[in-house]
Amino acid sequence: MDSSSVHERLNAVFRHLLQQPCEANPVLHKVLLTSRHLQKQEAAEPVIIGGMVLDIHATPSIPANPRTTTPGKVNYVLGGVARNVAECMSKLGAKPYMISALGLDMAGNILLEHWKSAGLSIEGIRRQKDINTAVVSNILDVNGELAAAVASVESIEKFLTPDWIRQFIRHISSAPVLMVDANLSPPALAASCKIAAECNIPVWFEPVSVTKSRRITSVVKYISVVSPNEDELVAMANALSGENMFRPIDRNKHLAESLFQTLKPAILVLLEKGIRLVVLTLGSDGVLLCSKELLSSMRIGPGKTKTYGFIRDLYETVTSRCHSSRYSGATEPAGGSQFFAVHFPALPASVVRLTGAGDCLVGGTLASISAGLDVMQSVAVGIAAAKAAVEAETNVPSQFNLTAIADDAKTVYAAANVLFYQSML
Repeated sequence: MDSSSVHERLNAVFRHLLQQPCEANPVLHKVLLTSRHLQKQEAAEPVIIGGMVLDIHATPSIPANPRTTTPGKVNYVLGGVARNVAECMSKLGAKPYMISALGLDMAGNILLEHWKSAGLSIEGIRRQKDINTAVVSNILDVNGELAAAVASVESIEKFLTPDWIRQFIRHISSAPVLMVDANLSPPALAASCKIAAECNIPVWFEPVSVTKSRRITSVVKYISVVSPNEDELVAMANALSGENMFRPIDRNKHLAESLFQTLKPAILVLLEKGIRLVVLTLGSDGVLLCSKELLSSMRIGPGKTKTYGFIRDLYETVTSRCHSSRYSGATEPAGGSQFFAVHFPALPASVVRLTGAGDCLVGGTLASISAGLDVMQSVAVGIAAAKAAVEAETNVPSQFNLTAIADDAKTVYAAANVLFYQSML
């Protein structure tokens, strides 16, 4: 019997047994170990589930006037939050396993051909005639910031179904980390997160938008990491608290530390729900990393995994330049429920386009976590990847330079401002 037949039989067993946690089901645990044994020659692949989208970017060359055309440039750009994250990871040497849906249309063909050319598996990408590939039309301002957009992404919710996702239990159950984006329907989110949680695979939730970020409510108990901007954070905190107590903030009135103090109550709502880590993206103000665990020693996932090529070199270079011992003197304050936060500054950049920055920040961080770097080192790499993204015409740069990424990560890591707070004493 060939390995693909074995895998099919294992998947059927998984679907039958996944009603119970691995710890409570020794038969399931044995099956998982058997499946992982089949992959012993491969590095564990992080799994990304979500949208693959063709973006249409319209950038005016002068400030646009309403109700008329404006001269500028219109470009087709490969996009989708999950797709951007996965491509960024692949450019950093990781091999993410993508689960998504595309149509047999022009947009789908463009996206699929690029994916195949990158040497990435297309096994998890559902394709059929009645799928209309997701397309988003973005109107940018003269500075490259998003001014407005229209999204036609219904196919992601309709065709990226729980049944499709369950076909890839073997991949999810052996991944170092699973990332889901909020383009998924609530049932698909639940199916994805449950598979991972049953086998102690950490889940990263990417909110995508203010509206879709609220989908976290049904799966929050499975989530390890979230990566909202401040507006998504407010929406998530309101949805999880069941109250409308938090309001969008005026960024112009806050520096990074005062911004943290303002957003701290909303962050605490997420942490009190069991989320281990909040990666709060602040654009040009950098990133706030927040947890109830000591961040200087925090890891997500299994630690160092089997890596090759660029990602192995990145791990070794960043480890040598970003010494964990720099923050080893930080200890947990005694008494009470704890709250820890670290502010990482953004890097100066020659901005071309901002639309891929957040996704590359997540992709760089996830690739680093999958390689075995700790959380703080990984976020520093993520910010370095985001800098490269804003200096590129595409959502994800065509390639990353190892020395530049490592040098930028070292700069960010060295400039991180560690904050320690006691809360709810």
